[in-house]
Amino acid sequence: MPDLTEDFCNREYNNRAMIPDFADYLVRWSAQAAQARAGHTHLPGLRYGSHEKETLDLFPAAGGHSPLMVFIHGGYWRSLDKDDFSWVAPAFLARGISVAVLNYALAPAVSLETITRQVLRALEWLYRNAGSHGIDPARIVVSGHSAGGHLCAMSLAALWPAWDPDLPADLVKGGVAVSGLYDLEPIRLASFLNVDLNLDARSVARLSPAWMPPASRAPLITAVGGLESSEFKRQNALLGARWRANLRADVPMPGCHHLSVIEGLATPGNPLFEASAALCLGA
Repeated sequence: MPDLTEDFCNREYNNRAMIPDFADYLVRWSAQAAQARAGHTHLPGLRYGSHEKETLDLFPAAGGHSPLMVFIHGGYWRSLDKDDFSWVAPAFLARGISVAVLNYALAPAVSLETITRQVLRALEWLYRNAGSHGIDPARIVVSGHSAGGHLCAMSLAALWPAWDPDLPADLVKGGVAVSGLYDLEPIRLASFLNVDLNLDARSVARLSPAWMPPASRAPLITAVGGLESSEFKRQNALLGARWRANLRADVPMPGCHHLSVIEGLATPGNPLFEASAALCLGA
């Protein structure tokens, strides 16, 4: 375990400082997302809760009774939007896999615990409404990047029958966590982040999936970019070690930094996409 000083955490988790063309990725992703929405049938802005941000976009695959890949965006729980990530959908649709891209409220307007509950509410909604959208409720896989990787892991740790007694313990049948944040203590110490997140020792303990057991035997795929900071690599290794019994694969992503790594999830032929599609299809 490294010496987690404030300076160390501010440096290791500041991805914008590590990626000079950071803004170019966001501009390109927005354009690619608009193209994906224009070129594919989808149901935008479906409401899963009462908050204005509790919406999702659903891209149904042709044929019906398809598996579902749910994607949760990153942005340190305080930025970005589902509309920036519609480009995740086309590659999965081509394999007969439906895709849902989630929105959630952002810090500091809401707490990280509220965000986590919103994601769980979205997954419950998808499970209960799967049949009316041509989705197999027994084949829901969750993926997420960065902060979304944290929320993906939290969905795998969720005690679904405690959330609602008629929900199955294995509501989430698999997870793909990419460059995620699973031990939140360094985030608490990173002042440039915690100014908005307001994490304390209690919330770190409640919301760090690395220190929770997975709630089922659902298989997990992890990945982190070879060019990412030592802390993101440690976070990835930590979840893999703590959840070893569930770990299906840790996909190497050499030459990728914190932003380019997630593009592999949407690229046919990329090992991350191929492993994720196989997980959805039960291969």
